[in-house]
Amino acid sequence: MNLVEARNLPRHVGIIMDGNGRWAESRGEPREAGHKAGSAAVRRIVRVCRRLGVEALTLYAFSEQNWARPAGEVEALMGLLREFLVTERDEILDNDIRLVAIGDLARLPEAVRDVLDPLRGASSGNQKMTLALALSYGGREEIAAAAREIATEAAAGRLDPTTIDAAMLGARLPSLGVGDPDLIIRTGGEFRLSNFLLYGAAYAELAFFDRLWPDFTEDDLFAAIASFQRRERRFGLVGKTAAARGELARAEA
Repeated sequence: MNLVEARNLPRHVGIIMDGNGRWAESRGEPREAGHKAGSAAVRRIVRVCRRLGVEALTLYAFSEQNWARPAGEVEALMGLLREFLVTERDEILDNDIRLVAIGDLARLPEAVRDVLDPLRGASSGNQKMTLALALSYGGREEIAAAAREIATEAAAGRLDPTTIDAAMLGARLPSLGVGDPDLIIRTGGEFRLSNFLLYGAAYAELAFFDRLWPDFTEDDLFAAIASFQRRERRFGLVGKTAAARGELARAEA
């Protein structure tokens, strides 16, 4: 069992939930069975994060590029997403969790939006934890959309181009509505971000696991957080200056 310090938790955790399909294939089952097992892992980890006191959790549930997967697999994923939103509605509301979604939500099937949108609204005032689902999401696409918005305002004369800076761009990225991620976890044995939270990940700590997502456990999460707590986050600075900046950021949050 890995022990974590309650006073030094990552405020915002992002997870790339990789390996559902391979988990199923290794058992001779259809990929859809892996996604179903992955949904159970989502429930498990959301509950643990809330219990620990993690303020925000962003889950990479469906990427913009995932639309290119076989139609049957996409349909199954959308069905599982709808099922998750329906079955977890009471737990989300009863546990003071605010549900948000990021990505090109207009591409989601109506059956998903019909349960997603009401739950986002009903939970909007909750404050214990924010659960952000990245759906039809891509980091590059998000940055490009924000850039188009800024360019349109500049072209219309509503914005002075000389005032554009990193903070202005970041303020227009829905993924940063809960702040920069402090810790990004990826399962499945791959070592890449795969278009996830690209802008916010600039100074995130990274943790990679060989374990496939359906098998990701509470202790794996504790191991990632314990590793985070042992690291010195310098943000391009050195020693005490970096530590002071980190304390200031936590105080402002």
